[in-house]
Amino acid sequence: MFGKMFDIMGKIDVAKKNVEAARERLDHVLIDAEAGNGLVKVSVTGNRILKNLKIADEAMQDKEMLEDYLMIALNKALEEAGKMQEAELKKAAKDAMPNIPGLDGLL
Repeated sequence: MFGKMFDIMGKIDVAKKNVEAARERLDHVLIDAEAGNGLVKVSVTGNRILKNLKIADEAMQDKEMLEDYLMIALNKALEEAGKMQEAELKKAAKDAMPNIPGLDGLL
């Protein structure tokens, strides 16, 4: 009984390390998105941190349009980063704990 419990605890520790490693990898992955035919371009990390923002001069003339383009580009990039982050973290946890009953629905 205790042997299985210690085995599970060991797998949880491995999963934590795998998840941390995945988060570190995601810090170095950039997701690019744009709006307004390239008038606004953004780059975010796989951990959803904004790293770069470029706004073309033409976009600066219309504040409302610029706000719309910023929202569109950021939402695209953040959505893609969120999907990537979820998949990476799920894989990291599942790789360490593949045979623990009841976790299939959670991971």
